[in-house]
Amino acid sequence: MTEINELILEQLPIIIFGILLIVLVLLIMMIVQAVKLRKLRKNYNNLMSSTGVEDLESLLFNLKVQMDSIEDVQAENRDDITKAISKLNQVQGKLGIKRYNAYGERGADLSFSIAMLNENSDGIVLTGIYNRDGSYVYAKPLKGGESTYSLSNEEREAIALAQQEA
Repeated sequence: MTEINELILEQLPIIIFGILLIVLVLLIMMIVQAVKLRKLRKNYNNLMSSTGVEDLESLLFNLKVQMDSIEDVQAENRDDITKAISKLNQVQGKLGIKRYNAYGERGADLSFSIAMLNENSDGIVLTGIYNRDGSYVYAKPLKGGESTYSLSNEEREAIALAQQEA
């Protein structure tokens, strides 16, 4: 037993120096962590002071509620835009006009055919025939660029002009 005591006494200064070194390293680490914690607390207090909320949990909950309401509004807007685009595609916004002389040499180009189409080539074609005795207007429905009524060459040209329009 005396041998163990003598061995410990010989190594005691090294053991004490090692323990002091470990304590010093731990003290430095504690000071560094305290400085970091102080900066973190300062940033947290600055963040929380501008929100009017007492703690981070309440702030996050409020942000989640706001985000949910924004997502709901966004979904409504997406639906409205989809409906608007669908209606816009049905609008007869493509026009094709063909003017011509229906009776050859006896008049001017006062007759016309106007095709009004939507994106699906649905719509109508209006034809106005002018002569000295009067003027006549005919309307023919179109589905996919075709009509259940026979179409004249001028009406077909007006439809083709409307379909070419971007």
